[in-house]
Amino acid sequence: RGKALQPLFKMSYSCSKAGDPRPGHPYKGGNFCAFLPDNEEGLKTAKMLKKAFECGLTFQIKSCNGEERVTWGLIPHKTSWDGGKARNGYPDPQYLHEVGTVL
Repeated sequence: RGKALQPLFKMSYSCSKAGDPRPGHPYKGGNFCAFLPDNEEGLKTAKMLKKAFECGLTFQIKSCNGEERVTWGLIPHKTSWDGGKARNGYPDPQYLHEVGTVL
């Protein structure tokens, strides 16, 4: 598989804000890991993903069974090295192009 960039996001418990499903209510966080290839295009994508994270576009808060929790937002992430596109993994030869278009 070679080297891979592995961004790790750790979202803690907090209170939701205006625009979230239930502003002012607490939500559960979690650990989120995504993979990118360790090449020029992967590094370029990592920089764009970092900017999206800083702008608050990477995650969203969803209500599930009466509690709010952090989930992935609309930007596609590869959360596995295998399983193909159907399982958010590789191989997916179009992924870097597709995520670049979204970003």
